[in-house]
Amino acid sequence: MYFQQIFTFVAPRIYREFIYFDMKVIYLLTLILLSGLVVKAQEPDSLKLEQQQDNLPQITVFAEDLEADNQAQEISGLLQSSSDIYVSTAGYTFGQTRYRIRGYDSENTTVLINGVPVNDRETGRAYWSSWGGLNDATRNKTIETGIGASSEAFGGVGGVTNMITRASSFRKQTKLTYSMTNRSYRNRVMFLYSTGEMKNGWSFAASGSRRWAEEGYVEGTFYDAWSYFVAAEKKINSRHSIGLIGYGAPNRRGRNGVATQEAYDLAGTNYYNAYWGFQNGEKRNSRVANYHQPMIMLSHYWKMDDKSQLTSTLYYTFGRGGSTALDWYTGNDPRPDYYKNMPSDDRDFNGYSYVERAERWENDETFRQLDFDYFYFYNRKNLFTINNADGVQGKTITGNLSNYIIEDRRNDRKNFGFDANYKRELNEHAVFSSGLNLSWFKSDQFKLVEDLMGGDFYLNVDKYAERDDFEDTDYIQNDLNNPNQAVREGDIFGYNYTGNINDYTFFAQTDFTYPKYDFYVGGQLAYNEFWRTGHMRNGKFPDNSYGDSEKQNFFGFGLKGGVTWKITGRHFIEANVLYQSKAPNFRNSYVSPRTRNQVLDNLTNEKISSGDISYIYRSPYIKGRLTGFYTRFEDQVYLRQLYHETLRSFVNYQMTGVDKVHYGTELGIEAKVSQEFTLTGVLGAGNYIYDSRPTTTVSVDNYARVLDSRTIYLKNYKVGGFPQTAMSGGIKYFSSSYIYAGVNFNYYDNIYLDLNPDRRSAEAVQNYAADYPYRDEILEQERLDPAFTIDAYVGKSWRIDYTYYISLNFSISNLMDVQDFAFGGFEQFRYDPFDLDKFAPKYFYLYGRQFYLNLNFRF
Repeated sequence: MYFQQIFTFVAPRIYREFIYFDMKVIYLLTLILLSGLVVKAQEPDSLKLEQQQDNLPQITVFAEDLEADNQAQEISGLLQSSSDIYVSTAGYTFGQTRYRIRGYDSENTTVLINGVPVNDRETGRAYWSSWGGLNDATRNKTIETGIGASSEAFGGVGGVTNMITRASSFRKQTKLTYSMTNRSYRNRVMFLYSTGEMKNGWSFAASGSRRWAEEGYVEGTFYDAWSYFVAAEKKINSRHSIGLIGYGAPNRRGRNGVATQEAYDLAGTNYYNAYWGFQNGEKRNSRVANYHQPMIMLSHYWKMDDKSQLTSTLYYTFGRGGSTALDWYTGNDPRPDYYKNMPSDDRDFNGYSYVERAERWENDETFRQLDFDYFYFYNRKNLFTINNADGVQGKTITGNLSNYIIEDRRNDRKNFGFDANYKRELNEHAVFSSGLNLSWFKSDQFKLVEDLMGGDFYLNVDKYAERDDFEDTDYIQNDLNNPNQAVREGDIFGYNYTGNINDYTFFAQTDFTYPKYDFYVGGQLAYNEFWRTGHMRNGKFPDNSYGDSEKQNFFGFGLKGGVTWKITGRHFIEANVLYQSKAPNFRNSYVSPRTRNQVLDNLTNEKISSGDISYIYRSPYIKGRLTGFYTRFEDQVYLRQLYHETLRSFVNYQMTGVDKVHYGTELGIEAKVSQEFTLTGVLGAGNYIYDSRPTTTVSVDNYARVLDSRTIYLKNYKVGGFPQTAMSGGIKYFSSSYIYAGVNFNYYDNIYLDLNPDRRSAEAVQNYAADYPYRDEILEQERLDPAFTIDAYVGKSWRIDYTYYISLNFSISNLMDVQDFAFGGFEQFRYDPFDLDKFAPKYFYLYGRQFYLNLNFRF
């Protein structure tokens, strides 16, 4: 009966909304939808390879994928406050599966705090953990998703997000928050205090939080994160204000790893974590991320006249970053999920047959985790003598050499810069914006001995080079300026270099507004200069590792424009185009920055071409957007360092000329069907594929010898690692008594593994007959199963004496506790062409049922 009333209420309104809808718009909508959803049934390039390359030189790279130790870089949390239902759903609901809007990496989205770019200069990525926990301080933001007009920055194909944090932007308030959850952390406390602008012209704001868990959702992990924010502003007169902002987010967290399905099945959980083990009966994590990189901004706000304003900011970022890891000098790989330690390897290993290993994996938790007690035991009885120690002839050091240590891979940085933003109202129809950013950045990359685990010292030599030529004492040295160095806790070893990056960018944009049309045009000029400064003279590259390298210089530019056609007050058509030429990132430009100054051959700018067209509808009862988009990336660089089993050395895998195409459709609808109920529908359907046959060069890291140069047949393979299709339908309830609730039904599909390029080469299949069973398996890309999840939430707000406000909300993600949904993964670079199961793919699984309880008090 109640649903009949809803239908009676909403049906006439929908009829009135669309009865006069122009048929030309209907045709245009059809084209938008088809432009995004049409997917050509094209075969991946490698499936077309013939067996005519029998005489090609053979090389098999057995490479183990090395996981990055970067900070969390997902920026989905930034998008949750967007008023666009598709963007906010993609940021919050889809974000737990690492879904990417339009398939873009975070480096294609410009993130600003108070107009100052905070993307990492070394990688271009935005790391949300740098301000994590400051939800209240960064709540006020402007979000431009995709190509669009932004008065703060030129941006990229992913758009521009600007968090507004100047002290005068906060109203007078005090807010206290407590949260409880079962996710990465268990508890959170947070506060915000702001004065608003006072009579004396001063404004102050402060915020802080702590998030912690002795153990997170995944066994063996922990979380200990703090954050702080302070802002002060003085209004000097009606035209001038000075503002100071400082923030930081010190955090330590025990990380969780990724594993093969065999390891998950043997452990009895899809959240098996090989990074931890027992030490004296207590859990200890070997991979601990530890970051604290605060930022300070001093700004001058100048209202030049009634139509012009200029904001100028000096900023400085500094601090430490890094993640620990287990290292060892000699002997077998001690990691429990090392392939020889798995039952699928039928050889005896460490004194166990594969049958015995299977039994112990399933029944003995200590066997499938790190054995810290053994590490300490071994190190305390490993007597060793270093001759000519620390570069001193005749000096000897005798003691217990730590065969196993915990190292800290550091990434400390300093970034000084200047940013200026100018806006002027040219006339009643036009507004001009421009900006200048100057940045001088240094990233110090090195390793420290974090824990000797019972031993007296560690030896600063290259254990892989030592296997090549043990007699050449210079060749094996990590630092010829300090040979045979005995390093102790806190000492630098292994590698030590600085990445120097200078960026200078200028953009300008003009927005035009008219009764029936709005449009904008914008452009950007950029100059990028970078070089490496080595602080160790590597024994393998004595003439190309120490001191400043040759400087690399690149010019870039960008052009974009867009138009909005106001068909009526409710119907709009928007179209945008962009072309951008971007300098390569420092991180991807050097063959092996840890050991030498050599840059990739034929290094060039990345080119991006993109366009989108949208139909937008807005009325009191229905809001919606339908978008078709197309983006082409050209001349990207793919760089990995891998371990070569046969050579017993690291090799550098460099792939240039990587092109990709991303196209698809976005749809978001909100329909208010009654005073209390709103229905929502969201769809993101994309097709993200490789579109070139890049060239790969494989070189041995120990002596820079090129092993092979080959063509990789990547064309039409999928960009893997995340869902390319995501859908959500929901219902929201709001009552006049400030009670709200809702439920979302979500669906994910078109999920592919991130592929190993080397398996898509002629060399990879040259020894197989056309009917060999493994041939197709080597070339095919695994598609993961789709999944369906449900999320729900409920909340209530109270207002007391028009002064005090209390809000309580409770949400559940993955209500049905789906624990077998693999939302991503990758093929290992290390592979055996005759036994693909030996180095099986690794998978990421969605966490099971999670809850979040939030209580805040504001006055």
